[in-house]
Amino acid sequence: MRALLTLNTGSSSIKFRLFGLGADLPFLLGGKVTDIGGNAVFQVHEEEHSRDETHILPTGTTHESALSYVLDWLLSHQDGWTLDAAAHRIVHGGERYRAPVRLDAEAMRYLQSLCPLAPLHQPHNLAAIDALAKLHTNLPQYGCFDTAFHTGHDALRIAYALPESARAHGVRRYGFHGLSYAWIAHCLRCDYPALSQARVVAAHLGNGASLCAMRDGKSIDTTMGMTALDGLPMGTRCGSIDAGATIYMQRKMGLTVDALEQLLYNESGLKGLSGISNDARTLSESSDPRARFALDYFVWKCTQHIAAMAATLGGIDALVFTGGIGENNAGIRAQITQGLSFLPIFENLVVPANEERGMALEIYETFGKELTR
Repeated sequence: MRALLTLNTGSSSIKFRLFGLGADLPFLLGGKVTDIGGNAVFQVHEEEHSRDETHILPTGTTHESALSYVLDWLLSHQDGWTLDAAAHRIVHGGERYRAPVRLDAEAMRYLQSLCPLAPLHQPHNLAAIDALAKLHTNLPQYGCFDTAFHTGHDALRIAYALPESARAHGVRRYGFHGLSYAWIAHCLRCDYPALSQARVVAAHLGNGASLCAMRDGKSIDTTMGMTALDGLPMGTRCGSIDAGATIYMQRKMGLTVDALEQLLYNESGLKGLSGISNDARTLSESSDPRARFALDYFVWKCTQHIAAMAATLGGIDALVFTGGIGENNAGIRAQITQGLSFLPIFENLVVPANEERGMALEIYETFGKELTR
């Protein structure tokens, strides 16, 4: 059986899944490496969501050495399959990429140019592509983009109220978490066909958080903008903020651009509000009033923005939760839905995130004939 490896590479982690290249995309193997650069741990499983093995990796493990370990482990567990392609989650595809693409030198140059728009994610996504090319020279590699699902937005939804001189430089709204939302759209078509044609607000709530207004399974609006910093407050990211406040902080606090970026991306959100943690579970278990304040703020902003997405759609037929918080924190879900009780009755669903299978599906639907001939 031919197989496709999906990779989701972050600042300190690599998540991987191996799927058979067939119509049902059978799951073969998967796992993750966490705490790269620290005390790296390699976990693998042979069934989705199960944990079967744990290995402590050597001190000083890098992304490249972690990826090498993943490949060696996979190839040592071959059981009737061959590795024929790899697909990477890439956060930003810019204005060029509306669908998955075969990654070549030209594509990589363009994607590198987008790193300033997604500084937490894009460099790590692209580094994994370069590392895999060194480790497996002739393996075809493909990119799946978090921005692609939102590329059909009309001009009204992508513009900022800025002069043309700024907009001509690509200052516009893109939206993110598209792979998660595409998977939700797929699940709705399969499991809730009536809702797949309805007015749906999807809430991807986790360390990164956003909303998507969907009609007929397509993205109409979303809370994230030009970067993954906009919209809802997140684990360490501030979400929407008065642009004037950033100017004020630079002047009053003497922050350089790099220091301001660090503050907004890595020191804000739940972590900044609570002064305790960016983890919603930790905050939910804490008796510290700062933890409660941070979670109340998060719930308020989620409720406020969901109402805005409903306004875009002209109503709401279903609210779909996904992501680490959305799937696992029933208390936060209940608070959010209670805050929306002024709206007419709508369905309330939880759809587990599965961006990796969504990526495999995109690659198979787009390049399946090329990969299986």
